Amino acid sequence: MRQFDVFVFENEGPQFDQWKPSFEDPALGWFHDSDWNRPLQGLEAEWIIFTHPSVNIDRDFLNNLAQVTDSFPMVDAFAPRLKQAGHFFGGQLVNTTKGFSPISEESPMRFVAAPHPLIGIFSRRIIQRTGIFDLDLPPQLRLLDYALRMAHAGGKMFSVPYLVTTAKGNVENDLCKDTIAKWQIIYKSLPILNLLAYSLWHPTTIFQFFNTNKLKIKQEKATSLSKLTAEYLKEIQA
Repeated sequence: MRQFDVFVFENEGPQFDQWKPSFEDPALGWFHDSDWNRPLQGLEAEWIIFTHPSVNIDRDFLNNLAQVTDSFPMVDAFAPRLKQAGHFFGGQLVNTTKGFSPISEESPMRFVAAPHPLIGIFSRRIIQRTGIFDLDLPPQLRLLDYALRMAHAGGKMFSVPYLVTTAKGNVENDLCKDTIAKWQIIYKSLPILNLLAYSLWHPTTIFQFFNTNKLKIKQEKATSLSKLTAEYLKEIQA
C-alpha cells in the first residue's frame, strides 16, 4: 500500500490541462480532477492529501507529513499550515457568531474543526467511514463540511504547527464568506444552539429554515450514528 495519494482538485478552465505533478515517484499516487468524488474510488494510499494546484507539495513536505502521521497514530486527519509573506494560515475552529474562524498564527498543537480550504489530509480509513463530498457546496467550503462530517464518523483533525507548506495567490481570500452555505453546513453537522446563534448574527439566513427538506436528509446521513462527543466539540471551539 502506498503511504500517500495526492488528489489535486481544480475547476476546469484554461489552465486545467497544463497541470503536472511537482515530481514523480512510484510510491506516490497523483490524481487531478474537477470532480471531487470521482477519484475517491481509486485512492489506495494510507493517507490522502486533498489540495489545490496553488499549494506546493514537495518531498520535504511529504517527509514531514510522514513523521507527523507516525507521531500521532490515533489522529485521523491533519490540517497543515500555509506560509505566505511571513504569515501562517492554518485550520479553522467553530465560532458561535461567525460560524467558523481560523486559528491564530501562534496557536500550539491542537484539534481543529477543519483544515484551510486549500489543503486537508485524511486517512483512508476515515474517508471510507465519512463518504463522499457534498458537491452542492462551494469548493472553498467542501473540506470544512467534510471534516465536520468526519467528526460524526468518529474522526479527529489535528493541527501541528511545524507541518507547513507554501501556496501561490492570496491564501487568506480563499476563506469563503458565503453565509448561506455556512448556515447549511452548521445545520447538517452542529448543535441547534450553534445554528440559532449564527442565524441571529446573520439575519439573511433566517429564511433558510423554510427550505430544509434536502438538508434534513443530509443531516440524518451525517449524524444518525454520530460519534461526535461534547468534549471534542468543546476542543474545536474558538
